[in-house]
Amino acid sequence: MSYPDTINLPFNGEIIRTRFTQLKPDAAADTGPGYWVLLQGDALLLQDGDLYRGELPPSLSDDGRALQFGEWDGAPVRLLSLGKTEAVPDALVPVPWTELPDQLATIYGVAKQILYWERQSSHCSRCGSGDMTRIAPTWGKRCGGCGHEHYPHIHPCVIVLIKRGDEFLLARKPEWATGRYSLVAGFVDFGESLEECVAREVFEETGLKVTDVSYVGSQNWPFPSQLMAGFVARHESGEIRVDHDELEDAQWFTKERMPPALPPKRSIARWIIDNFALKDEG
Repeated sequence: MSYPDTINLPFNGEIIRTRFTQLKPDAAADTGPGYWVLLQGDALLLQDGDLYRGELPPSLSDDGRALQFGEWDGAPVRLLSLGKTEAVPDALVPVPWTELPDQLATIYGVAKQILYWERQSSHCSRCGSGDMTRIAPTWGKRCGGCGHEHYPHIHPCVIVLIKRGDEFLLARKPEWATGRYSLVAGFVDFGESLEECVAREVFEETGLKVTDVSYVGSQNWPFPSQLMAGFVARHESGEIRVDHDELEDAQWFTKERMPPALPPKRSIARWIIDNFALKDEG
């Protein structure tokens, strides 16, 4: 099977496939020493630039919080979330996820999604009961109060580059870094295909109608739990009419006239811009 190049983007499993094997909770019962994904806020605690390996330092009691979720380089790898003000050994250095190398950023992303699910599923959203037990052999949980079954929530989103001849549309949200422009994106709605979501989001946020919507690849985005489906589309009609509830600005750009800043290299937004807006045809 031939995959889009986006499979090699950070946060997609392919980038750590030679080092990481994910295991379901009921299958992850190795009690031997291994690696630790130690999360503290938006940082991963590293020792000598890599995951900490060995017995957990005595000052970091897991209190039953540690969760083995797979194997890293053939040894158990466990997740432990630390409080933002919790003291850590001097040998462990907190590195923000934005500064992590791609493989460590990806295992960080897997751990963050699992942690998000564990927190979201501590109580039943149907009846409020805290009696939640795992449904082997999955990450799902069953409520002991009402019997309802819950499974991890992965939220599908679309992200799209709109082209008009040599021009391409970029937009910005007010909360983004100064000068940064990116692609129109949004969550899939009820009863909607991905292509229909592209057309709706573009029209709602910019007043433009698009055609020739083509899928180009996807990226797992663990902030907290999205799956970004990337598209390229062609402008069909309309002039820009910005929805200021969603965007601060939207403009047509060219390779010769670019915004002050673009999304970071490891994002699918930047991958699409680089490959379908800035790369020479052919």
